[in-house]
Amino acid sequence: MTLTTPPSAIAAVRSTRRALESLRTGSGPIPVAERGLALLADRVLNKDAAFTEGERDALGLRGLLPHRVVDIETQVALELEHVRRKGDDLEKYIGLAALQDRNETLFHRVLLDHLEELLPIVYTPTVGRACQEFSHHYRRPRGVWITPDDVDRVPELLRNAARAEVRLIVVTDNERILGLGDQGAGGMGIPVGKLAIYSAAAGLHPANTLPVSLDVGTDRAELLADPLYVGWRHPRLRGAAYDEVVEAFVAGVREVHPRAVLQWEDFKQHNAIRLLERYRNWVCSFNDDIQGTAAISVATILSALRATGQTLADTRIVLAGAGAAGTGIARLLRLAMTEEGIPEPEARSRIAVLDSHGLVVEGRPGLDDDKVDAALPRDVVAGHGLDPDGVPGLLDVVTAFRPNILLGTTGVGGAFTEAVIRKVGEGAERPVILPMSNPTANTEALPADILAWTDGRAIVATGSPFPPVPRGGAMRRVPQANNAYVFPGIGLGAIVSEARILPESAFLVAARRLADLATPEMTGRGELFPPIADLRFVAREIAIAVVAHLGSLGVGRRFQPEAIPGAVSAAMWRPNYVPYEAG
Repeated sequence: MTLTTPPSAIAAVRSTRRALESLRTGSGPIPVAERGLALLADRVLNKDAAFTEGERDALGLRGLLPHRVVDIETQVALELEHVRRKGDDLEKYIGLAALQDRNETLFHRVLLDHLEELLPIVYTPTVGRACQEFSHHYRRPRGVWITPDDVDRVPELLRNAARAEVRLIVVTDNERILGLGDQGAGGMGIPVGKLAIYSAAAGLHPANTLPVSLDVGTDRAELLADPLYVGWRHPRLRGAAYDEVVEAFVAGVREVHPRAVLQWEDFKQHNAIRLLERYRNWVCSFNDDIQGTAAISVATILSALRATGQTLADTRIVLAGAGAAGTGIARLLRLAMTEEGIPEPEARSRIAVLDSHGLVVEGRPGLDDDKVDAALPRDVVAGHGLDPDGVPGLLDVVTAFRPNILLGTTGVGGAFTEAVIRKVGEGAERPVILPMSNPTANTEALPADILAWTDGRAIVATGSPFPPVPRGGAMRRVPQANNAYVFPGIGLGAIVSEARILPESAFLVAARRLADLATPEMTGRGELFPPIADLRFVAREIAIAVVAHLGSLGVGRRFQPEAIPGAVSAAMWRPNYVPYEAG
């Protein structure tokens, strides 16, 4: 027997999609087919007590809500009161997740209006704890879970989750969650958190986004032994079987959501690099841990150099950490240098990269293929008085190399020792020290220690949020070099331009635009970027620059320059309620 979808069901889906599009653009009144309790249970359409008297009569809500009709501003104040009553950050995270499950519009409005306060809750560092304890606070399903049992039905799974056209997907295989490693099914917290930032900062309507977990098992014994674990209870899949799952997923995206931008998130180094190179020209995609981290790192360096009156031609950089993030930073830095007229061999000689075995040098025995591109030539190493065969460590390298910039993506808390920081400070009047690893416990050095060990001369930015540091009778703010400054604008730009691919140069364009947004007054105070509260402004500015760049390369739509700001603004949803009518 052949099963067909009833025409009434098809019409209902089409009606819902039209309503969601009107919701995204803010036009109304919107015809809504749902009634009563079903409407209140719909997290995308629910307004809670903000339904008007007329909507309550027309949509079967009379008697289901308290008497008073409240506006969204009052609701925001009440929800913020709820959050602030909780003394534990994980409880705040769970409370906000419950709000998101109940009322998407209100959740995103609360987040947008209080980004500085709530970003550390919905994302790093609190999201790390949420991922670790995911199975114990799991409430309602969100996104798509794809296991090895699903390789023959991925399009069906993607269609099951799509209420509207999906334009952006964040996918993880859960193996390298922040600096915490394999979290199994708990890694879903990362795509969910990233997409919350996309909606708040870039204005992507949540109905047009989709979090995906490639749940291919876990090698974390305590998860496999946990009777409450919600994931695919098997050792982590490897080799050809793993590749089959990823291939089926990408093919499904191309079939069901052909206009979607795909963001790879928290894949382990070798898979991250390999999958990016395999699929970046097949679907418009990027890896935030590689390219987003590179963009925010280069932006931080450019802004810091402007504060010191220097340029890339004046720099020597030591990167501690040769994972996907570290090698991606080195690659984008070289591109930035060559674009400023520095010959490629010289640009390469100015960037020293270290891994857990020491300095990454050409011809080092057992050097991973992923790191070859970041390796220093042997003659350069010898020219600094180091033994190319001796695998120098971090203190040896900063002593010989005399960098003015030290950046860490090691994931190892305390990796920047006092001796290392003091040695960098000896060779630079205003050293730039960037401990980028997160969550907070994995930061290479604490900002207060860095400032103490450099007599307050260092310019410091961190990957995780830190409070201001008392220094010289004043409070010194610590800029957070968070990927949230760049990935929303890059994704939004790719969507608006309908890009076929995202070349490396697009990430350098984003980095330069972000650095340009730091005014001299900001950098004079040690603030390298606009405040987190201005993420929406930042995302728009980056998106405008990215759209123009992609059009100039012929890999995206060509707009007249004066039309680009309007096109970007038109794509940005603001979480407000719009009128409903029975439909």
